Amino acid sequence: MPYSPTQKSGKIFSKNIFVTGMIAATMLLQGCVTTNPATGRSDFTPFMSPAKETALGKEQHPLILKQHGGVLDVPKIAGYVAVVGGRLAAVSELNHSPFTFTVLNSPIVNAFALPGGYIYVTRGILALFNSESEMASVLGHEIGHVTGRHSAKRYNQQLFTGLGVALLGAAVKSKQLNDVLGYGSQLYLKSYSRSNEYESDQLGVRYSTRAGFDPYAAADMLRSLDAESNLQDAIANRTGQQRPPEFFSTHPNTQDRVSRAFAAAQKTGVVQNSRDPGRDRYLNAIDGMIYGDDPAQGLIKGRTFSHGAMRFKFTVPPNFRLVNSSDMVYAKGVGPADGAIVIFSNDRLKSRNMIEFTSDIWKTFAKEAALRGLEDMTINGMTAITGWNNIKVANVPSQVRITAIRHSDNMAYFFLTITPMSKTYSLNDGLTRMTSSFQKLSPRQANKIKGKIIRIVTVQPGDTASHLAQKMAFPKNRLKRFLVLNGLQNNNSLRAGQRVKLIVYDK
Repeated sequence: MPYSPTQKSGKIFSKNIFVTGMIAATMLLQGCVTTNPATGRSDFTPFMSPAKETALGKEQHPLILKQHGGVLDVPKIAGYVAVVGGRLAAVSELNHSPFTFTVLNSPIVNAFALPGGYIYVTRGILALFNSESEMASVLGHEIGHVTGRHSAKRYNQQLFTGLGVALLGAAVKSKQLNDVLGYGSQLYLKSYSRSNEYESDQLGVRYSTRAGFDPYAAADMLRSLDAESNLQDAIANRTGQQRPPEFFSTHPNTQDRVSRAFAAAQKTGVVQNSRDPGRDRYLNAIDGMIYGDDPAQGLIKGRTFSHGAMRFKFTVPPNFRLVNSSDMVYAKGVGPADGAIVIFSNDRLKSRNMIEFTSDIWKTFAKEAALRGLEDMTINGMTAITGWNNIKVANVPSQVRITAIRHSDNMAYFFLTITPMSKTYSLNDGLTRMTSSFQKLSPRQANKIKGKIIRIVTVQPGDTASHLAQKMAFPKNRLKRFLVLNGLQNNNSLRAGQRVKLIVYDK
């Protein structure tokens, strides 16, 4: 092709843009290197200033509450966690920055932090701690993720490629760019690197020591969490169920984390003490705390979900795992049912008939597809209606079906089932039995649905772990659960006067 002056000028113009962009980027990046007082390293976070960390945490906080059962409304526990957390934050390198400590009403064993000093622990993880110092070690660890700016650096790494694309002059539309640069409410649940975990363990020991807690509790806590994780893995493998993500899914465990934490405690010069002076204070705080599912949000037992206050229950098919949230119940298919999803919720009729109710609910999930094959039916004496359509869900051809059931004069419940077309036939009978299993509960039946709580008891002369474990509100694995719950080994002997945790049915 003949040489063209226009082509030459175009090449020069593109090159100048690229060079100018790289110079600007270099100036930007040079201005974003700061020394972190917690780690002593130079932090390189051009996309995440401290002000933006605070803004992102504030933005994500309401979403976290919604996704994780809301706040545990028990002042003696919430206030206790906030006081201990405040002591730790006060001795951190960000002692002039605000920290927010929240106890989530979730049975999942987890703790995590958002940028800007938002620290979360679930009541599930509180149930496993056996002392104030063990709780402090986890709170200190999460504070360490904040002071170490681990989320900021992870955010920075996620966006760096996006900046490179922009500087190279890629033609990216604004919506696509927003997607590339989107933070996402789930970033906090992604696993930290091994080095981040080690560093947060070290920082947690530092803050615990400064605040007057037992630094050796960090190693004890990691052992207890590891024992709980192994126990739940064994139970899940025997039942063929999948486990929800818990602490070691977001905070990867390694074989030497315990030894590293113990070594860090030794370096503090604090003499190891077999008794934590805050143990009784901690046990008093969690005595009576809900364990497992909150009855106010419904209870999962195997494949059955029941709700005493709302007076209903239903059972999902085999190969489905139930997950409860504050506003919906989900059932996700596993194994042969992989890819299938059940969504269950309710809404007030608000003077609507069942056809109007069903159509309105359908539109919130499948606005672009008409509801087909509407059919009246009766389920256990209750009027119901069902309809369906074939829709692509996440680019997978699927059948989506809604079944709405009138429970009372002003309340209706609905199942929304989503099954890949390749599995619709094989799953149809099981899903039909699921909707048919929905039934009202009488007041007497509803009152029999009891949740579990933690009860602190004092060991009496002659008591053994095997004897006390028989009081645990579980049909199987009582002794193993008792030992893990109390941070004990098989060869540990109990002493009279010792206080231990039991899981019992609430009366």
